[in-house]
Amino acid sequence: MREVEVVGVRIELPSNQPLVLLKELNGERHLPIWIGAPEASAIAFVQQGIVPPRPMTHDLLASVVAALGRSVTEVRLVSVEDTVFYAELVFDNGVAVSSRASDAIAVALRAPCPIFCADAVLDEAGVRIAEAEEAGEDDADQENAEQELRQFREFLADVEPEDFER
Repeated sequence: MREVEVVGVRIELPSNQPLVLLKELNGERHLPIWIGAPEASAIAFVQQGIVPPRPMTHDLLASVVAALGRSVTEVRLVSVEDTVFYAELVFDNGVAVSSRASDAIAVALRAPCPIFCADAVLDEAGVRIAEAEEAGEDDADQENAEQELRQFREFLADVEPEDFER
């Protein structure tokens, strides 16, 4: 297992599909995980320090865990099968509970606790970003990132619960 950090939430163009981007702490690989809009919002809110007027689901879970006298000590991304990522929440008593990766990441940011990724997951789904991008974004990359962030904020401002009904 290798520790990873959340780089941020991005919008993949042209599909406008949100993804969370993780990076190895002591390595070069990044791990993109495509996620749903509610989970993207939950992750982005914590990273931006936004506190919603009422608790979101991940806030509720963190509050319930604390109220029961427990804590989440780490999150593990344990496998990927057919582009579906599987994770676990690990509690202070050693109990591990299966979770979607996006939910586990949102909880980890609220705990806060470290996020670990199995080597096999990084080997299968991890990507190396070109050196030019690692050294720093050029003006076009920065402009693209800002445009993606604007689009995501516009999406969050206009999203309604009915948008997720089938």
